[in-house]
Amino acid sequence: MFLASWILGTAVILCCAFYILLGRRRRRQGEPPLENGFLPYLGCALQFGANPLEFLKEKQKKHGHIFTCHVAGKYIHFLTDPFSYHALMRQGKHLDWKKFHFATSAKAFGHGSIDPAEGNTTENFHQTFIRTLQGNALDALIEAMMENLQYVMLQSRTPKLQSNTWVTEGLYTFCGQVMFESGFLTLFGKEFNSNSEKNLSSKQETERARILNALENFKEFDKIFPALVAGLPIHLFKSAHSAREKLGEALLHKNLLKRDNLSELVTLRMFLNDTLSTFDDMEKAKTHVAVLWASQANTIPATFWTLFYLLKSPEAMRAAIKEVQNILESAEESISLYGKHISLNRKQLDNMPILDSIIKEAMRLSSASMTFRVAKEDFTLHLENDFYNIRKDDIVALYPQLLHFDPEIYADPLTFKYDRFLNDDGEEKTDFYRNGRKLKYYYMPFGTGIAKCPGRLFAVHEIKQFLTLMLSYFEIELVDNNVKCPSLDQSRAGLGILQPSNDIDFRYRLKCL
Repeated sequence: MFLASWILGTAVILCCAFYILLGRRRRRQGEPPLENGFLPYLGCALQFGANPLEFLKEKQKKHGHIFTCHVAGKYIHFLTDPFSYHALMRQGKHLDWKKFHFATSAKAFGHGSIDPAEGNTTENFHQTFIRTLQGNALDALIEAMMENLQYVMLQSRTPKLQSNTWVTEGLYTFCGQVMFESGFLTLFGKEFNSNSEKNLSSKQETERARILNALENFKEFDKIFPALVAGLPIHLFKSAHSAREKLGEALLHKNLLKRDNLSELVTLRMFLNDTLSTFDDMEKAKTHVAVLWASQANTIPATFWTLFYLLKSPEAMRAAIKEVQNILESAEESISLYGKHISLNRKQLDNMPILDSIIKEAMRLSSASMTFRVAKEDFTLHLENDFYNIRKDDIVALYPQLLHFDPEIYADPLTFKYDRFLNDDGEEKTDFYRNGRKLKYYYMPFGTGIAKCPGRLFAVHEIKQFLTLMLSYFEIELVDNNVKCPSLDQSRAGLGILQPSNDIDFRYRLKCL
Protein backbone atom coordinates (compact mmCIF):
# COMPACT_ATOMS: atom_id res chain seq x y z
CA MET A 1 0.00 0.00 0.00
CA PHE A 2 2.77 2.41 0.93
CA LEU A 3 4.69 1.54 -2.24
CA ALA A 4 1.64 2.13 -4.43
CA SER A 5 1.00 5.52 -2.81
CA TRP A 6 4.65 6.48 -3.19
CA ILE A 7 4.61 5.55 -6.88
CA LEU A 8 1.39 7.51 -7.47
CA GLY A 9 2.73 10.57 -5.64
CA THR A 10 5.99 10.43 -7.58
CA ALA A 11 4.09 10.18 -10.86
CA VAL A 12 2.00 13.24 -10.00
CA ILE A 13 5.10 15.24 -9.05
CA LEU A 14 6.84 14.23 -12.28
CA CYS A 15 3.81 15.17 -14.37
CA CYS A 16 3.64 18.59 -12.71
CA ALA A 17 7.37 19.08 -13.23
CA PHE A 18 7.05 18.05 -16.88
CA TYR A 19 4.21 20.57 -17.30
CA ILE A 20 6.19 23.36 -15.66
CA LEU A 21 9.30 22.67 -17.73
CA LEU A 22 7.78 21.84 -21.11
CA GLY A 23 4.00 22.31 -21.13
CA ARG A 24 3.68 25.86 -19.86
CA ARG A 25 3.06 28.50 -22.44
CA ARG A 26 5.87 30.99 -22.93
CA ARG A 27 5.16 34.64 -23.49
CA ARG A 28 6.34 35.81 -26.89
CA GLN A 29 7.55 39.25 -27.82
CA GLY A 30 4.66 41.68 -28.26
CA GLU A 31 2.17 39.58 -26.30
CA PRO A 32 0.35 40.72 -23.10
CA PRO A 33 1.78 39.75 -19.69
CA LEU A 34 1.07 36.08 -18.97
CA GLU A 35 -0.25 34.31 -15.87
CA ASN A 36 0.05 30.53 -16.35
CA GLY A 37 -0.97 29.47 -12.86
CA PHE A 38 0.59 26.47 -11.16
CA LEU A 39 -1.89 23.68 -11.93
CA PRO A 40 -1.77 21.74 -15.20
CA TYR A 41 -4.80 22.49 -17.41
CA LEU A 42 -6.61 24.45 -14.68
CA GLY A 43 -4.03 27.22 -14.57
CA CYS A 44 -5.63 30.17 -12.73
CA ALA A 45 -9.14 28.65 -12.78
CA LEU A 46 -9.44 28.09 -9.04
CA GLN A 47 -8.27 31.57 -8.08
CA PHE A 48 -10.47 33.15 -10.74
CA GLY A 49 -13.51 31.09 -9.76
CA ALA A 50 -13.20 31.91 -6.06
CA ASN A 51 -13.62 35.65 -6.61
CA PRO A 52 -13.28 36.83 -10.23
CA LEU A 53 -13.51 40.53 -9.43
CA GLU A 54 -10.76 40.53 -6.81
CA PHE A 55 -8.58 38.23 -8.93
CA LEU A 56 -8.82 40.53 -11.94
CA LYS A 57 -8.25 43.64 -9.82
CA GLU A 58 -5.08 42.07 -8.45
CA LYS A 59 -3.79 41.17 -11.92
CA GLN A 60 -4.76 44.59 -13.26
CA LYS A 61 -2.73 46.24 -10.51
CA LYS A 62 0.20 43.95 -11.27
CA HIS A 63 0.19 43.99 -15.08
CA GLY A 64 -1.84 46.97 -16.26
CA HIS A 65 -4.89 47.18 -18.53
CA ILE A 66 -4.34 43.94 -20.47
CA PHE A 67 -3.02 40.55 -19.37
CA THR A 68 -3.39 36.87 -20.23
CA CYS A 69 -4.59 34.12 -17.89
CA HIS A 70 -4.50 30.38 -18.43
CA VAL A 71 -7.97 29.21 -17.33
CA ALA A 72 -9.13 25.59 -17.76
CA GLY A 73 -7.09 24.96 -20.88
CA LYS A 74 -7.90 28.32 -22.49
CA TYR A 75 -5.76 31.42 -22.75
CA ILE A 76 -7.89 34.47 -22.04
CA HIS A 77 -6.69 38.03 -22.64
CA PHE A 78 -8.57 40.28 -20.23
CA LEU A 79 -9.00 43.84 -21.47
CA THR A 80 -9.75 46.14 -18.51
CA ASP A 81 -9.50 49.68 -19.91
CA PRO A 82 -13.04 50.86 -20.85
CA PHE A 83 -11.59 53.32 -23.35
CA SER A 84 -10.19 50.36 -25.28
CA TYR A 85 -13.42 48.36 -25.40
CA HIS A 86 -14.24 49.75 -28.82
CA ALA A 87 -11.02 48.18 -30.12
CA LEU A 88 -12.51 44.77 -29.43
CA MET A 89 -15.79 45.67 -31.13
CA ARG A 90 -14.12 46.69 -34.39
CA GLN A 91 -12.05 43.52 -34.78
CA GLY A 92 -14.76 41.47 -36.50
CA LYS A 93 -12.31 40.42 -39.20
CA HIS A 94 -10.05 38.70 -36.66
CA LEU A 95 -12.40 37.83 -33.78
CA ASP A 96 -15.37 35.48 -33.79
CA TRP A 97 -18.18 36.09 -31.27
CA LYS A 98 -20.26 33.08 -32.38
CA LYS A 99 -17.80 30.22 -31.87
CA PHE A 100 -17.77 30.33 -28.08
CA HIS A 101 -21.55 30.78 -27.78
CA PHE A 102 -22.37 28.02 -30.27
CA ALA A 103 -20.02 25.57 -28.58
CA THR A 104 -21.33 26.44 -25.12
CA SER A 105 -24.96 25.99 -26.18
CA ALA A 106 -24.29 22.56 -27.69
CA LYS A 107 -22.38 21.41 -24.59
CA ALA A 108 -24.90 22.69 -22.09
CA PHE A 109 -28.21 21.87 -23.76
CA GLY A 110 -27.26 18.71 -25.62
CA HIS A 111 -28.30 19.60 -29.16
CA GLY A 112 -26.01 19.38 -32.17
CA SER A 113 -23.94 22.35 -33.25
CA ILE A 114 -26.02 25.34 -34.34
CA ASP A 115 -23.08 26.78 -36.27
CA PRO A 116 -24.23 26.80 -39.93
CA ALA A 117 -20.65 25.91 -40.89
CA GLU A 118 -21.10 22.52 -39.18
CA GLY A 119 -23.96 21.55 -41.50
CA ASN A 120 -26.71 20.74 -38.97
CA THR A 121 -28.74 23.86 -39.72
CA THR A 122 -28.68 26.92 -41.95
CA GLU A 123 -30.69 29.05 -39.50
CA ASN A 124 -29.18 32.37 -38.42
CA PHE A 125 -30.17 32.14 -34.75
CA HIS A 126 -29.12 35.67 -33.89
CA GLN A 127 -31.31 37.13 -36.61
CA THR A 128 -34.21 34.93 -35.49
CA PHE A 129 -33.96 36.32 -31.97
CA ILE A 130 -33.70 39.94 -33.14
CA ARG A 131 -36.70 39.48 -35.43
CA THR A 132 -38.90 37.96 -32.70
CA LEU A 133 -37.74 39.84 -29.58
CA GLN A 134 -37.45 43.38 -30.89
CA GLY A 135 -39.43 45.79 -33.07
CA ASN A 136 -43.13 45.03 -33.57
CA ALA A 137 -42.75 41.53 -32.13
CA LEU A 138 -41.81 43.06 -28.77
CA ASP A 139 -45.21 44.77 -28.51
CA ALA A 140 -47.01 41.41 -28.68
CA LEU A 141 -44.69 39.91 -26.04
CA ILE A 142 -45.28 42.86 -23.71
CA GLU A 143 -49.04 42.58 -24.07
CA ALA A 144 -49.01 38.82 -23.41
CA MET A 145 -46.62 39.14 -20.45
CA MET A 146 -48.78 41.83 -18.83
CA GLU A 147 -51.82 39.59 -19.02
CA ASN A 148 -49.96 36.49 -17.83
CA LEU A 149 -48.34 38.26 -14.88
CA GLN A 150 -51.75 39.34 -13.64
CA TYR A 151 -53.19 35.87 -14.19
CA VAL A 152 -50.33 34.32 -12.17
CA MET A 153 -50.36 36.94 -9.40
CA LEU A 154 -54.13 37.20 -8.95
CA GLN A 155 -55.62 33.90 -10.14
CA SER A 156 -53.03 31.13 -10.36
CA ARG A 157 -51.83 31.79 -6.80
CA THR A 158 -55.34 32.48 -5.41
CA PRO A 159 -55.26 29.80 -2.65
CA LYS A 160 -52.49 31.76 -0.93
CA LEU A 161 -54.27 35.09 -1.17
CA GLN A 162 -56.90 36.06 1.37
CA SER A 163 -57.98 39.65 1.91
CA ASN A 164 -56.07 41.38 4.73
CA THR A 165 -53.98 38.25 5.38
CA TRP A 166 -50.22 38.46 5.11
CA VAL A 167 -48.41 35.73 3.19
CA THR A 168 -44.75 35.16 4.11
CA GLU A 169 -42.47 33.68 1.48
CA GLY A 170 -38.88 33.71 0.29
CA LEU A 171 -38.41 36.68 -2.02
CA TYR A 172 -36.27 34.74 -4.51
CA THR A 173 -38.73 31.83 -4.44
CA PHE A 174 -41.63 34.20 -5.09
CA CYS A 175 -39.88 36.01 -7.95
CA GLY A 176 -38.81 32.70 -9.46
CA GLN A 177 -42.30 31.21 -9.43
CA VAL A 178 -44.08 34.32 -10.74
CA MET A 179 -41.57 35.14 -13.48
CA PHE A 180 -41.11 31.52 -14.60
CA GLU A 181 -44.81 30.75 -14.82
CA SER A 182 -45.64 34.06 -16.52
CA GLY A 183 -42.68 33.84 -18.89
CA PHE A 184 -43.42 30.22 -19.78
CA LEU A 185 -47.03 31.07 -20.67
CA THR A 186 -45.87 34.09 -22.69
CA LEU A 187 -43.35 32.17 -24.80
CA PHE A 188 -44.85 28.69 -24.96
CA GLY A 189 -48.57 29.43 -24.71
CA LYS A 190 -51.32 27.64 -22.82
CA GLU A 191 -52.89 24.21 -22.99
CA PHE A 192 -56.29 25.68 -22.18
CA ASN A 193 -58.46 28.28 -23.86
CA SER A 194 -59.91 30.54 -21.17
CA ASN A 195 -62.76 31.59 -23.47
CA SER A 196 -64.13 28.18 -24.37
CA GLU A 197 -62.81 25.37 -22.18
CA LYS A 198 -65.16 23.50 -19.90
CA ASN A 199 -63.83 22.58 -16.48
CA LEU A 200 -61.48 25.57 -16.86
CA SER A 201 -60.41 25.65 -13.20
CA SER A 202 -59.30 22.01 -13.29
CA LYS A 203 -57.37 22.54 -16.52
CA GLN A 204 -55.69 25.63 -15.09
CA GLU A 205 -54.61 23.70 -12.00
CA THR A 206 -53.21 20.90 -14.16
CA GLU A 207 -51.38 23.40 -16.34
CA ARG A 208 -49.90 25.18 -13.33
CA ALA A 209 -48.73 21.90 -11.82
CA ARG A 210 -46.91 21.07 -15.07
CA ILE A 211 -45.26 24.48 -15.25
CA LEU A 212 -44.15 24.34 -11.62
CA ASN A 213 -42.75 20.87 -12.29
CA ALA A 214 -40.87 22.37 -15.23
CA LEU A 215 -39.57 25.05 -12.84
CA GLU A 216 -38.18 22.38 -10.51
CA ASN A 217 -36.46 20.69 -13.46
CA PHE A 218 -35.17 24.07 -14.62
CA LYS A 219 -33.66 24.78 -11.18
CA GLU A 220 -32.05 21.33 -11.00
CA PHE A 221 -30.47 21.79 -14.42
CA ASP A 222 -29.52 25.41 -13.80
CA LYS A 223 -27.58 24.51 -10.62
CA ILE A 224 -24.90 22.71 -12.64
CA PHE A 225 -24.93 25.05 -15.64
CA PRO A 226 -21.58 26.67 -14.70
CA ALA A 227 -19.99 23.20 -14.64
CA LEU A 228 -21.35 22.47 -18.12
CA VAL A 229 -19.95 25.75 -19.46
CA ALA A 230 -16.59 24.79 -17.92
CA GLY A 231 -16.66 21.62 -20.01
CA LEU A 232 -17.76 18.92 -17.56
CA PRO A 233 -20.08 16.31 -19.14
CA ILE A 234 -23.67 16.37 -17.93
CA HIS A 235 -23.59 12.60 -17.35
CA LEU A 236 -21.61 13.33 -14.18
CA PHE A 237 -24.76 14.97 -12.79
CA LYS A 238 -27.48 12.34 -12.90
CA SER A 239 -30.37 14.40 -11.51
CA ALA A 240 -29.52 17.45 -13.63
CA HIS A 241 -29.25 15.28 -16.73
CA SER A 242 -32.67 13.79 -16.00
CA ALA A 243 -34.10 17.28 -15.44
CA ARG A 244 -32.78 18.51 -18.79
CA GLU A 245 -34.27 15.52 -20.58
CA LYS A 246 -37.66 16.13 -18.95
CA LEU A 247 -37.59 19.76 -20.05
CA GLY A 248 -36.80 18.57 -23.56
CA GLU A 249 -39.70 16.13 -23.53
CA ALA A 250 -42.09 18.90 -22.47
CA LEU A 251 -40.92 21.07 -25.36
CA LEU A 252 -41.08 18.46 -28.12
CA HIS A 253 -42.80 19.87 -31.19
CA LYS A 254 -45.67 17.39 -30.86
CA ASN A 255 -46.36 18.79 -27.39
CA LEU A 256 -45.97 22.43 -28.35
CA LEU A 257 -48.48 21.96 -31.18
CA LYS A 258 -51.14 21.22 -28.54
CA ARG A 259 -50.70 24.68 -27.00
CA ASP A 260 -52.50 27.92 -27.90
CA ASN A 261 -50.97 31.39 -28.18
CA LEU A 262 -47.38 30.32 -28.87
CA SER A 263 -45.11 33.35 -29.20
CA GLU A 264 -43.76 34.36 -32.59
CA LEU A 265 -40.30 33.38 -31.34
CA VAL A 266 -41.28 29.77 -30.62
CA THR A 267 -43.49 29.45 -33.71
CA LEU A 268 -40.71 30.66 -36.00
CA ARG A 269 -38.10 28.52 -34.26
CA MET A 270 -40.28 25.43 -34.71
CA PHE A 271 -40.70 26.19 -38.42
CA LEU A 272 -36.98 26.81 -38.96
CA ASN A 273 -36.06 23.68 -36.98
CA ASP A 274 -38.33 21.62 -39.23
CA THR A 275 -37.28 23.19 -42.52
CA LEU A 276 -33.63 24.20 -42.14
CA SER A 277 -32.12 21.66 -39.73
CA THR A 278 -31.25 17.98 -39.65
CA PHE A 279 -31.86 17.77 -35.88
CA ASP A 280 -33.90 14.89 -34.54
CA ASP A 281 -37.02 15.60 -32.46
CA MET A 282 -35.21 15.75 -29.12
CA GLU A 283 -32.44 18.00 -30.47
CA LYS A 284 -35.10 20.39 -31.77
CA ALA A 285 -36.71 20.37 -28.33
CA LYS A 286 -33.38 21.09 -26.67
CA THR A 287 -32.97 24.24 -28.75
CA HIS A 288 -36.23 25.33 -27.10
CA VAL A 289 -34.77 24.40 -23.70
CA ALA A 290 -31.98 26.84 -24.55
CA VAL A 291 -34.59 29.54 -25.26
CA LEU A 292 -36.33 28.77 -21.95
CA TRP A 293 -33.06 28.96 -20.03
CA ALA A 294 -32.04 32.22 -21.71
CA SER A 295 -35.43 33.76 -20.89
CA GLN A 296 -35.27 32.88 -17.17
CA ALA A 297 -31.73 32.35 -15.87
CA ASN A 298 -30.91 36.06 -15.62
CA THR A 299 -34.41 37.54 -15.45
CA ILE A 300 -35.30 35.77 -12.20
CA PRO A 301 -32.26 37.00 -10.18
CA ALA A 302 -32.53 40.45 -11.77
CA THR A 303 -36.16 40.64 -10.61
CA PHE A 304 -35.16 39.52 -7.12
CA TRP A 305 -32.39 42.11 -6.76
CA THR A 306 -34.58 44.92 -8.09
CA LEU A 307 -37.42 44.19 -5.68
CA PHE A 308 -35.03 43.56 -2.77
CA TYR A 309 -33.25 46.91 -3.17
CA LEU A 310 -36.61 48.61 -3.60
CA LEU A 311 -37.84 47.11 -0.31
CA LYS A 312 -34.62 48.15 1.44
CA SER A 313 -34.86 51.77 0.29
CA PRO A 314 -37.93 53.73 1.50
CA GLU A 315 -36.91 56.68 -0.67
CA ALA A 316 -36.77 54.49 -3.78
CA MET A 317 -40.09 52.88 -2.87
CA ARG A 318 -41.83 56.24 -2.53
CA ALA A 319 -40.46 57.44 -5.86
CA ALA A 320 -41.42 54.18 -7.62
CA ILE A 321 -44.97 54.17 -6.22
CA LYS A 322 -45.47 57.78 -7.29
CA GLU A 323 -44.27 57.09 -10.82
CA VAL A 324 -46.49 54.01 -11.15
CA GLN A 325 -49.52 55.95 -9.90
CA ASN A 326 -48.81 58.80 -12.33
CA ILE A 327 -48.42 56.52 -15.34
CA LEU A 328 -51.63 54.63 -14.49
CA GLU A 329 -53.54 57.89 -14.09
CA SER A 330 -52.25 59.27 -17.38
CA ALA A 331 -53.20 55.98 -19.08
CA GLU A 332 -56.63 56.15 -17.39
CA GLU A 333 -56.07 52.69 -15.94
CA SER A 334 -57.91 51.77 -12.75
CA ILE A 335 -56.72 49.13 -10.28
CA SER A 336 -59.28 46.43 -9.55
CA LEU A 337 -59.01 42.86 -8.31
CA TYR A 338 -62.18 41.77 -10.09
CA GLY A 339 -62.58 44.08 -13.04
CA LYS A 340 -60.49 44.79 -16.12
CA HIS A 341 -56.77 44.04 -15.77
CA ILE A 342 -54.18 46.80 -15.99
CA SER A 343 -52.92 47.31 -19.52
CA LEU A 344 -49.82 49.39 -20.30
CA ASN A 345 -48.27 49.44 -23.75
CA ARG A 346 -44.61 49.66 -24.66
CA LYS A 347 -44.63 53.46 -25.02
CA GLN A 348 -46.14 53.90 -21.57
CA LEU A 349 -43.66 51.48 -19.99
CA ASP A 350 -40.81 53.30 -21.69
CA ASN A 351 -41.96 56.51 -20.00
CA MET A 352 -40.96 55.31 -16.51
CA PRO A 353 -37.42 56.65 -15.96
CA ILE A 354 -37.43 56.02 -12.19
CA LEU A 355 -38.17 52.31 -12.57
CA ASP A 356 -35.60 52.22 -15.36
CA SER A 357 -32.97 53.68 -13.03
CA ILE A 358 -33.89 51.31 -10.19
CA ILE A 359 -33.59 48.29 -12.49
CA LYS A 360 -30.29 49.50 -13.93
CA GLU A 361 -28.81 50.13 -10.50
CA ALA A 362 -29.88 46.71 -9.22
CA MET A 363 -28.37 45.05 -12.28
CA ARG A 364 -25.17 47.10 -12.01
CA LEU A 365 -24.69 45.74 -8.50
CA SER A 366 -25.47 42.11 -9.39
CA SER A 367 -24.20 41.63 -12.93
CA ALA A 368 -21.07 39.60 -13.65
CA SER A 369 -21.37 38.92 -17.36
CA MET A 370 -18.39 38.41 -19.66
CA THR A 371 -17.94 39.36 -23.30
CA PHE A 372 -15.96 36.77 -25.27
CA ARG A 373 -14.31 36.88 -28.68
CA VAL A 374 -12.25 34.01 -30.14
CA ALA A 375 -9.28 34.78 -32.40
CA LYS A 376 -9.78 33.34 -35.88
CA GLU A 377 -6.07 33.69 -36.65
CA ASP A 378 -2.87 35.22 -35.32
CA PHE A 379 -3.30 38.98 -35.41
CA THR A 380 -2.30 42.25 -33.74
CA LEU A 381 -4.85 43.88 -31.44
CA HIS A 382 -4.53 47.68 -31.64
CA LEU A 383 -5.71 49.47 -28.51
CA GLU A 384 -5.86 53.18 -27.80
CA ASN A 385 -2.16 53.60 -27.01
CA ASP A 386 -0.66 50.11 -27.46
CA PHE A 387 -0.84 47.01 -29.60
CA TYR A 388 -0.46 43.33 -28.70
CA ASN A 389 -0.06 40.09 -30.60
CA ILE A 390 -2.88 37.57 -30.14
CA ARG A 391 -2.63 33.89 -31.11
CA LYS A 392 -5.24 31.92 -33.04
CA ASP A 393 -7.94 30.33 -30.82
CA ASP A 394 -7.07 32.58 -27.87
CA ILE A 395 -9.98 34.39 -26.22
CA VAL A 396 -10.18 38.15 -25.72
CA ALA A 397 -12.59 39.01 -22.90
CA LEU A 398 -14.19 41.94 -21.11
CA TYR A 399 -15.39 41.65 -17.51
CA PRO A 400 -17.79 44.58 -17.04
CA GLN A 401 -18.09 44.16 -13.27
CA LEU A 402 -14.70 45.91 -13.12
CA LEU A 403 -16.41 48.82 -14.84
CA HIS A 404 -19.57 48.71 -12.74
CA PHE A 405 -17.62 48.79 -9.45
CA ASP A 406 -15.09 51.43 -10.49
CA PRO A 407 -15.29 54.32 -7.95
CA GLU A 408 -13.98 56.75 -10.58
CA ILE A 409 -17.12 56.07 -12.62
CA TYR A 410 -19.66 55.34 -9.89
CA ALA A 411 -19.18 57.15 -6.60
CA ASP A 412 -19.60 54.80 -3.64
CA PRO A 413 -20.02 51.89 -6.10
CA LEU A 414 -21.15 49.25 -3.58
CA THR A 415 -24.12 51.35 -2.43
CA PHE A 416 -27.56 51.16 -4.06
CA LYS A 417 -28.62 54.61 -5.28
CA TYR A 418 -31.98 54.43 -7.00
CA ASP A 419 -31.47 57.70 -8.92
CA ARG A 420 -27.91 56.98 -10.09
CA PHE A 421 -29.11 56.76 -13.71
CA LEU A 422 -31.24 59.91 -13.55
CA ASN A 423 -30.30 63.47 -14.42
CA ASP A 424 -31.36 66.38 -12.24
CA ASP A 425 -34.42 66.87 -14.49
CA GLY A 426 -35.54 63.31 -13.82
CA GLU A 427 -34.66 62.00 -17.28
CA GLU A 428 -32.27 59.16 -18.11
CA LYS A 429 -28.61 59.87 -17.40
CA THR A 430 -26.20 58.69 -20.09
CA ASP A 431 -23.10 60.78 -19.38
CA PHE A 432 -20.54 58.99 -17.20
CA TYR A 433 -16.85 59.86 -16.93
CA ARG A 434 -13.53 58.35 -15.98
CA ASN A 435 -10.45 60.51 -15.48
CA GLY A 436 -12.43 63.43 -16.88
CA ARG A 437 -13.23 61.65 -20.14
CA LYS A 438 -16.73 60.66 -21.21
CA LEU A 439 -17.28 56.92 -21.48
CA LYS A 440 -19.00 55.21 -24.37
CA TYR A 441 -19.21 51.98 -22.37
CA TYR A 442 -20.33 52.42 -18.76
CA TYR A 443 -23.19 49.94 -18.27
CA MET A 444 -22.89 46.45 -19.73
CA PRO A 445 -25.02 43.75 -18.03
CA PHE A 446 -26.23 42.57 -21.44
CA GLY A 447 -22.87 42.50 -23.19
CA THR A 448 -22.02 44.80 -26.06
CA GLY A 449 -21.58 44.98 -29.78
CA ILE A 450 -23.17 42.54 -32.21
CA ALA A 451 -23.44 39.86 -29.51
CA LYS A 452 -25.46 42.09 -27.16
CA CYS A 453 -28.35 40.09 -25.70
CA PRO A 454 -31.21 40.32 -28.24
CA GLY A 455 -33.78 39.78 -25.48
CA ARG A 456 -32.60 42.65 -23.27
CA LEU A 457 -35.53 44.94 -24.11
CA PHE A 458 -38.10 42.30 -23.22
CA ALA A 459 -36.23 41.45 -20.02
CA VAL A 460 -36.29 45.04 -18.77
CA HIS A 461 -39.93 45.50 -19.77
CA GLU A 462 -41.09 42.35 -17.96
CA ILE A 463 -39.28 43.38 -14.76
CA LYS A 464 -40.88 46.80 -15.05
CA GLN A 465 -44.30 45.16 -15.54
CA PHE A 466 -43.68 42.95 -12.50
CA LEU A 467 -42.83 45.96 -10.32
CA THR A 468 -45.80 47.96 -11.59
CA LEU A 469 -48.23 45.18 -10.72
CA MET A 470 -46.64 44.37 -7.36
CA LEU A 471 -46.87 48.02 -6.30
CA SER A 472 -50.43 48.33 -7.62
CA TYR A 473 -52.07 45.21 -6.20
CA PHE A 474 -50.07 44.39 -3.07
CA GLU A 475 -48.73 45.74 0.17
CA ILE A 476 -45.20 44.37 0.44
CA GLU A 477 -42.48 44.55 3.09
CA LEU A 478 -39.45 42.67 4.35
CA VAL A 479 -40.03 40.49 7.42
CA ASP A 480 -36.85 41.98 8.89
CA ASN A 481 -36.18 45.53 7.75
CA ASN A 482 -32.63 45.28 9.07
CA VAL A 483 -31.75 42.15 7.14
CA LYS A 484 -28.35 42.32 5.48
CA CYS A 485 -27.99 42.24 1.74
CA PRO A 486 -27.17 38.65 0.72
CA SER A 487 -23.81 38.10 -0.91
CA LEU A 488 -23.48 37.29 -4.61
CA ASP A 489 -23.10 33.64 -5.61
CA GLN A 490 -19.74 33.81 -7.41
CA SER A 491 -20.11 30.32 -8.91
CA ARG A 492 -22.06 31.89 -11.78
CA ALA A 493 -19.55 34.64 -12.57
CA GLY A 494 -19.37 35.23 -16.30
CA LEU A 495 -22.93 34.02 -16.96
CA GLY A 496 -24.85 37.23 -16.25
CA ILE A 497 -26.83 38.29 -13.18
CA LEU A 498 -25.54 36.56 -10.06
CA GLN A 499 -27.99 34.83 -7.74
CA PRO A 500 -28.12 35.64 -4.01
CA SER A 501 -26.27 33.25 -1.72
CA ASN A 502 -29.44 32.93 0.39
CA ASP A 503 -33.10 33.81 0.15
CA ILE A 504 -34.72 36.68 2.06
CA ASP A 505 -38.15 36.46 3.72
CA PHE A 506 -40.75 39.03 2.77
CA ARG A 507 -44.48 39.25 3.15
CA TYR A 508 -47.30 40.51 0.99
CA ARG A 509 -51.07 40.89 1.01
CA LEU A 510 -53.70 42.19 -1.37
CA LYS A 511 -54.56 45.84 -1.05
CA CYS A 512 -58.11 46.75 -0.12
CA LEU A 513 -59.09 48.15 -3.50
